[in-house]
Amino acid sequence: MPQPHLSPEPSAEPAESLRDLVQGHRLDAAQEWLETYPPHVTADELARMDAVDAGVAFRLLDKDRALTVFEELEPVDQQQILEGLRDRSFLDLVEGMDPDDRARMLKEAPAKVVKRVLAGLSPNERRMTSALLGYPEGSVGRHMTPEVVALPQDLTVEQALRTVRAKGADAETVYTLPVVDSGRRLTGIVELRELVLNPPETLVSKLVVTEPASGYATDSAEAAARLMRETNDLNLPVVDSEDRLVGLFTIDDAVEVIEAADTEDVARQAGAAPWAGHYMAASVWQLARYRALWLSLLLVAATFTVGVTRAFEATLEQVASLALFIPMLIGAGGNAGAQAATHVYALWQSARCAARTC
Repeated sequence: MPQPHLSPEPSAEPAESLRDLVQGHRLDAAQEWLETYPPHVTADELARMDAVDAGVAFRLLDKDRALTVFEELEPVDQQQILEGLRDRSFLDLVEGMDPDDRARMLKEAPAKVVKRVLAGLSPNERRMTSALLGYPEGSVGRHMTPEVVALPQDLTVEQALRTVRAKGADAETVYTLPVVDSGRRLTGIVELRELVLNPPETLVSKLVVTEPASGYATDSAEAAARLMRETNDLNLPVVDSEDRLVGLFTIDDAVEVIEAADTEDVARQAGAAPWAGHYMAASVWQLARYRALWLSLLLVAATFTVGVTRAFEATLEQVASLALFIPMLIGAGGNAGAQAATHVYALWQSARCAARTC
């Protein structure tokens, strides 16, 4: 029996970086590198490179692999790649993206790029993308996929599977299948597993999970993602104000939302502004700009320490050994403050989860 081909360990550091190969004009070796490592490793390597080198490397990818790698990139890195592509390559790439990934990229793009992308899309893709961009920023509507296989509630298992086969190729996921009534209002969900394991003549209505966890399109994406973590759902049905199905919030997007929210929280707790791109690709001036304000505020706060020390200068002159305790007290105060902030944040998250808003 032939052994399956195993990709290199994702955690393994490439022997020679893609950036070195491109800068050394060793394009054959660079192409071999791109064919060797999985898409998420390639995306991370592209994010570390400047615009010119990343554009050269990206053009070495074949069409299908290029789309997979492109969707692994952060929006700021996607824009960097797009700026180096010619019109036909540009349009082919954005046409092949999932609508939710495309909307997330356009959220941070300049107006001229948004106009150029929308003008080049097919009518159906343009309609779906425009609809997602119409939802508030940070809402579930911006992150959901509108490409969903919805099943009428009066089907049999055989008819439902026939519908999945006919429409599933155009959907982002078919593992969770929303069930709707004649007005497309959500009545429940059924898992693909249940359809496969039950007899063909079984009615879908007997397999439906009624009153599933769901969210409104205008709800916070972070709240919906944390709800999915609480309920262990792979996909969350998204409805409009009249409970009509408009899309699915998938687990991969939920993980990205939680990761982005937690990264922002950690950055702010550390006294720095959140950084959208790859840290290794940022210039010294960019890093300084993102941290200068917070460092200035901390510097002002530190002057109060000097004021306190000066107020007790006479006492310190009498008992000089007291000065030895100043660093200890400052460090203890900082540690106590960090612990208190972390504890309060944890209690706040627990309260949100208890109220089913996380």
